[in-house]
Amino acid sequence: MTLAAAVVTPAQAIEDPHLLARGFEGSSWSLWRAILKAAFGEPMTDEEVQQFRTVADRDPPRRRVRELWVIAGRRSGKDSIAAAVATVAGMGDYGAHLRPGERATIMCLASDRSQAKIVHRYIKANFTETQLLAPLVARETEEVIELTNRAEVIVSANSYKAVRGRAIVCAIFDEVAFWKDEASASPDIETYTAIEPSLATLPGAMLIGISSPYRRSGLLFERWSKFYGRDDDDVLVVRGPSRLFNPTLPRSLIEKAIERDPDAAAAEWLAEWRADIADFVSREVVDSVVPHGVFERQARRGVNYVGFTDPSGGSSDSMTLAIAHLAEDGIAHLDAIREVRPPFSPEAVVAEFAKTLKDYGISRVYGDRYAGEWPRERFAVHGIRYETADKPKSDMYRDALPLLNSGKVELLDHSRLVTQLCSLERRTSRGGRDSIDHPPGAHDDIANAAIGALLHAKVRPPQPARMIRLGIMER
Repeated sequence: MTLAAAVVTPAQAIEDPHLLARGFEGSSWSLWRAILKAAFGEPMTDEEVQQFRTVADRDPPRRRVRELWVIAGRRSGKDSIAAAVATVAGMGDYGAHLRPGERATIMCLASDRSQAKIVHRYIKANFTETQLLAPLVARETEEVIELTNRAEVIVSANSYKAVRGRAIVCAIFDEVAFWKDEASASPDIETYTAIEPSLATLPGAMLIGISSPYRRSGLLFERWSKFYGRDDDDVLVVRGPSRLFNPTLPRSLIEKAIERDPDAAAAEWLAEWRADIADFVSREVVDSVVPHGVFERQARRGVNYVGFTDPSGGSSDSMTLAIAHLAEDGIAHLDAIREVRPPFSPEAVVAEFAKTLKDYGISRVYGDRYAGEWPRERFAVHGIRYETADKPKSDMYRDALPLLNSGKVELLDHSRLVTQLCSLERRTSRGGRDSIDHPPGAHDDIANAAIGALLHAKVRPPQPARMIRLGIMER
């Protein structure tokens, strides 16, 4: 067998002993083979069609689809399949459709760098450890495998910027339900929008999303809501629990996980959307209280300002400060945001924040009750009184929601603030209590300070306004 003579699909490649079969031995991969055959428009046996229907709730497409979305529980073999699809796409001959100097790109975007490295190792092994494929590798870096057939495989953390300007033949969104980006509240949707034009250049280009489910929002949930169980020849969505994809998983493992945390286990192992997690506030609501182009409001005489800080030790989280005031119309306005990202000296940041507070005539700042005594001591050195907030941040977020929904607050045009607010999650515990916090691995330092300042501007009696430095007076 030679590559020049082969027209190979992923389902064929994982069965071919000359290609990728070594990593897909046994009957446990039979459901994946059925799904891949359906997605690529291949003939299927009656047994494969029946398997396919158990996860698709529809008949197989009549031709190769443009989009395949696989929603599967943990340990279902998702990364192995993603690597196999990327490898097969890298074997193609795209020269007739490329401009001079252009490469056909197979792009696998992961939820973070750690996940990207896992998929990169799988793809690298497919090429370098398969005798027939090894000659295709021309050069390899940490993220890119350049091939001799003018194709390249790029594996990286998700970024809508990375997809622009490329001729993409295959795009794989790995664990897309868990994508996050400090600069965007919806990196999955932004990347999807950016990648569509790049898929239009090469014939047969395909987008494949493979992920466990999470909360009922985002791109994966939208595609499932719109296309699952629908006989569409362009978009195919399948969903199934871990043991359906991988029957070798011990049943006892999943049963124990369900006993510990039913909601989390239902998502991780049973591929159910989490019922205990919801968006805190919609992007539309946040956008409605963001004045375009207003990045900061200068201090004015006679205005009573309130400051709120989210302290940090300087090694992991940002330290933030927000300043707000209550206008005569009853609307609380956010005036300034400061963020210092780690690493930093807490003493130096306190000195910087104290200066900003004094610029706005503020002699008292509110902050997190869990920060200990050091903020009180360090702010006191600079003549600022530090007082702990009466409520934890989850309660402050809850109290702020009706103000956001009714337009009783006005924010600033600050992308990281908007991202953090829109990323907040409302979680319902097994006892029925709600809590609001950032998703795992994300941050809400700016949102915490901003909401704290706005709420305290609403409910705290005004301080006597101090003399504001003329150098920053509003014109």
